[in-house]
Amino acid sequence: MVQELHFILNEREVRTTEPSGMAVLDFLRKNQRLTGTKEGCREGDCGACTVLIGELTDNRVSYKSVNSCLMPLGELHGKHLVTIEGLNMNGLSPIQKAIVDEGATQCGFCTPGIVVSLTGYAMECNHHITKEGFKKILGGHLCRCTGYRSLKQGFDAIKEHVNNKSGIQSLVEKGIIPEYFQSIPMRLINISRESSGNRETTADFLIAGGTDLYVQKGDILPDSRIDLLNMHPEMKDIVRKNGLLHIGALITFEEFSNHPEVIKAIPAVQEYISFIASPQIRNRATLGGNIMNASPIADMAILLLAMEATLILKNGGKSRSAPMTSFYKGYKRLDISPSEILAEIVIPVPCPATKINWEKVSKRKYLDVASVNSAISIKEEGNIIRKIQITMGGVAPIPLFLKNTCDYFLGREITRNTIKDSFSILQHEISPIDDIRGSSCYKRLLARQLVIAHFTKLFPKTVKVQDFYE
Repeated sequence: MVQELHFILNEREVRTTEPSGMAVLDFLRKNQRLTGTKEGCREGDCGACTVLIGELTDNRVSYKSVNSCLMPLGELHGKHLVTIEGLNMNGLSPIQKAIVDEGATQCGFCTPGIVVSLTGYAMECNHHITKEGFKKILGGHLCRCTGYRSLKQGFDAIKEHVNNKSGIQSLVEKGIIPEYFQSIPMRLINISRESSGNRETTADFLIAGGTDLYVQKGDILPDSRIDLLNMHPEMKDIVRKNGLLHIGALITFEEFSNHPEVIKAIPAVQEYISFIASPQIRNRATLGGNIMNASPIADMAILLLAMEATLILKNGGKSRSAPMTSFYKGYKRLDISPSEILAEIVIPVPCPATKINWEKVSKRKYLDVASVNSAISIKEEGNIIRKIQITMGGVAPIPLFLKNTCDYFLGREITRNTIKDSFSILQHEISPIDDIRGSSCYKRLLARQLVIAHFTKLFPKTVKVQDFYE
């Protein structure tokens, strides 16, 4: 049965029976002839195809920027899709004007996506933009003509129009967004009363964030039977219960890092997340997808593995739990049957004495895959290690829990010699290979260095970096 999709595209309502697996980018450019959204890398790196997705929650529409090249069309049902054409008005908006005044555009290819992202930031920053937030938003965009200095110089002019304002109406009055935005909530309420279609039970592909799948299989997804998991919100909650955090598998990286309970458990989580992908990718990539993709360098999987995560796998009405430490059986081989689906991740809430750290080395500091990454969760009493979980990526065919290294540390005093003596055990436990991210020798060196980084960062009064180079 062909499913009709009903959503709002800029100011007008759209009904379409195009395949649910079609990339939103292709629908915009080929079907709707809205070519302001550019096709660049088609891998979520360049930001040229950025659009805003507005979703109705409690009668309010929340907008987030995403890469349209990695988003399935079927997810637009009941939502508001905003392209650069939907932000244009009779005159320039303050954001567009600041870019012009600062000479922050040249060939113009990247400019529409940048305008879209900055507008979305103005709408979702509680009307108080910061220079740091402004820079992070620009981090999702590549501009090779002007660089970024001229873009950043526009911050003050944009801030003047956004800060200390309240609500969509105020942004409309300031000319930041068109007037039609005020009618969107009621229009989406009417659309949301419609059914979004039945779940595909014989799908060829299960799609969550799609940030990896569309890179690998984007050419065949439009003609495939797909199950859009994000259309089923029962897997999108974070709840604390009986000392455990229950995290729905469809929670995105950005939702995870911004949740109050997660911030309590991992105080530095927002610092960590800034090293992982762009805002557009983090708005789509899911924790469940990162785990199930089984990449040996999966950033969030490495962190969750160090936090003793247990996975809840469901098959119809049945469910079972699988410790994450034994979930990976080999390269891309998992302890899961074809009929099961990852529904939830459960992690114990760390006690106040527990310290958590995450480290990553990559060719670029930001927005790059790791050469080697590592996480640690450690509890000490009187400088004696009472509990420890160390994980590492890029040094084995799987996201690796360093069981032997942890067993060595348990019950020992935190000293330079204790840490140095762990290195031989660590080197026997890992098995890195030569690849484009570095030689095996280089990765072995990084593994050693990241263990040093964990301890010197978490226990600076006990061990110092220079202790290991005397």
